[in-house]
Amino acid sequence: MHIHVKDLTKRFGGEDAVTGVTFAIEEGKLIGLLGPSGGGKTTILRMLAGLEQPTSGEIYFHGQRVENLLPQKRGIGFVFQNYALFRHMTVANNIAFGLDVQKRPRKETKERVHELLALTGLSGLGERYPHQLSGGQKQRVAFARAIAPEPQLLLLDEPFAAIDAKVRKELRTWLRELINRLGITTIFVTHDQEEAVEVADEIMVIHKGRLEQKGTPWDIYKEPQTPFVAAFIGESNLVEDCSRLKGFERAGGAKAMIRPEFIELFKFGETSLLSALEQGVVRSVFFRGTNWEVEVETGAHRLLAYRSLEKETLQAGDEVGLLIHRLYRFDDRSGSMVENTGKTDPMPIFI
Repeated sequence: MHIHVKDLTKRFGGEDAVTGVTFAIEEGKLIGLLGPSGGGKTTILRMLAGLEQPTSGEIYFHGQRVENLLPQKRGIGFVFQNYALFRHMTVANNIAFGLDVQKRPRKETKERVHELLALTGLSGLGERYPHQLSGGQKQRVAFARAIAPEPQLLLLDEPFAAIDAKVRKELRTWLRELINRLGITTIFVTHDQEEAVEVADEIMVIHKGRLEQKGTPWDIYKEPQTPFVAAFIGESNLVEDCSRLKGFERAGGAKAMIRPEFIELFKFGETSLLSALEQGVVRSVFFRGTNWEVEVETGAHRLLAYRSLEKETLQAGDEVGLLIHRLYRFDDRSGSMVENTGKTDPMPIFI
């Protein structure tokens, strides 16, 4: 393992910002630290970088314990949310900064800067100053400066937060390709689920200073291990007592999370699975580009579901049947996926 963290804790003023976090990261992986604001993500990043001292716990890089090492001794590149470029320096001099601190030979530094200008799509901009650049270009300079000394670990603190949506999406793809090409182990902080899912090899979900779950984006989405992860990742409907839903009578009177894609909507005559259907009334319909987003009232619940553009369009006031294929049942300690027992083979027959 490239990085191994054991029982990492950070306390500010008697309160834990990070509590007992343990994880391992393989070399070359791109990891997203995902969670709501104030959850401890940046504090974890700063402890890895040496900018914060842990209250307790251990940090290992390649088997070497590093929590007492100075930041400059850890072989880390850091990209801040606000770029933190030196305004009085040109782009080329900003990129060269870490190399100059290491007192690299001038020729070697010049060659490395030229290489990085080309690699980050900044060729021809070396003599400009930060105020002459767009937000996306500034962030590329910040990346180039961070990787110039060839760090073993790259840390990114919400690197796209200050950039507009269109450029942010372009930079995500660029970052993914750049990290794959360089093979640098990278950890980036974000509260944007789409960003984490699109960019990261693995995601670590952080909530109230604790690591809720670590895994690939698909595994976390498909099999959430805690109630928080189930509700936080993706769209979800929460119900208080899932045993009141058809097909889930034996699930017990527990809370449940139902993703919109777990629900199939039918108009009268579209399916023969009448015994497994909840009856509902459409309250609103929104076009979302790839599908219809439909809000349906059924009993005491209002549930969000998706409907294919290939099917007949629903209107507010339409009576529909809802087939809830599965749900995520949970209590305060754990949760599990439960399938609808009211379904029979064959699957829904369309007529």
